[in-house]
Amino acid sequence: MNLIGDLNLAWSNNESLFIYVLMVLLGTDERAAAIVFATLNTTRARLDLVQRLAKIAVSDRAVRNELTDVVERFSAATRLRNDFSHATFVIDDHGEITHTQHMKVEESRGNLRFGVRRPVDDARLEEIVHTIRELDTLNRRIWDLMPLLEAATERQRNRSEPERRG
Repeated sequence: MNLIGDLNLAWSNNESLFIYVLMVLLGTDERAAAIVFATLNTTRARLDLVQRLAKIAVSDRAVRNELTDVVERFSAATRLRNDFSHATFVIDDHGEITHTQHMKVEESRGNLRFGVRRPVDDARLEEIVHTIRELDTLNRRIWDLMPLLEAATERQRNRSEPERRG
């Protein structure tokens, strides 16, 4: 199924852009930002760090709000990507994917239940197509945000300089 591969590619491309967001927020170079990025082993941890750093490094509300919205939209896409990337697939006798089966084992009242099984129907395929389009748009938004983020962090650093010296 090409759509799942396209979803993963679009998602991964966007996730890697957060290295550059971290670079700007930390005021460091690409290599150091990549080390921080790779050291945090979950997307959630990376996005949490981005949001926390933005609170101290970006006083411009419009820029911070744009970054927050980008992170929230990326998080929404991450849920769908994880849904397909961390599931097993049920295949019919024609080799077509009919369902996803989540790998999570849930325990409730002493009973074990294997993860949720969901059909891969037209609505779900359309959700993938829509999310890929969203990720493409989000990619452009992140690139457009970078110069604004750089300017906002520079203004914040310049305001903080007198405090450090004084």
